[in-house]
Amino acid sequence: MIANPDEMSLATAGIAAEHVGADQLFDDVPRAVRASPTLVPASKLTQRSVQTREGRAALIHALAHIELNAVDLALDIVWRFAGMPDDFYRQWVNVAKEEAHHFTLLRDHLRGMGYEYGDFPAHDALWEMAEKTKGDVLTRVALVPRTLETRGLDASPPIKAKLVKAGDLRAGEILDIILRDEIGHVALGNHWYRWLCTARGLEPVATYAELATQYGAPKPRGPFNLSARREAGFTEEELRALES
Repeated sequence: MIANPDEMSLATAGIAAEHVGADQLFDDVPRAVRASPTLVPASKLTQRSVQTREGRAALIHALAHIELNAVDLALDIVWRFAGMPDDFYRQWVNVAKEEAHHFTLLRDHLRGMGYEYGDFPAHDALWEMAEKTKGDVLTRVALVPRTLETRGLDASPPIKAKLVKAGDLRAGEILDIILRDEIGHVALGNHWYRWLCTARGLEPVATYAELATQYGAPKPRGPFNLSARREAGFTEEELRALES
């Protein structure tokens, strides 16, 4: 509910995850409307060369926006879905805290380049999928951490290589931290997706394919970071399905 990104990241960092449980959920938490950045369709975003300072800042800004949305997503899954084990809520609060740390790292780097979060337009595709999946926790974990956030595992190495080649070594260090943590976040998505499939008597691979089609999830595009995906708990059957 906090609109200011700096205040939100600080408040998230201060949550005591070990004290969160199923009996402490809110009835309703509207997402705060932030004054910036300006939101536009992803297709309308200008592609800038990372060989320029502005281009590198725009890319860092885009990453910071993703991480701030990831804080929203992790906190949303905590309060929205009742009836899960206490560990579910505690683990996703810890995810939110790590996402807030990622946002802070990127925001501080952006400031060091002479820019602020909000200086560039951004898209809201992550939150659009959150809205689509707000009616069912199985659908949420299938299509947000296991789909949209997993794309970050694939995208991180080439983005890091591009920024480091352009001379931004600090951005490369930050991306290493984010990739390490995001593998754990996707692994949580895989764990709870399979837990829910077992509880409902569903076959995970077939169920995922049905949900991806029903909700219009983006089709994964290579190159794929197969080692990171394996570390995050995807099976060989699921990895083979990427090529189909």
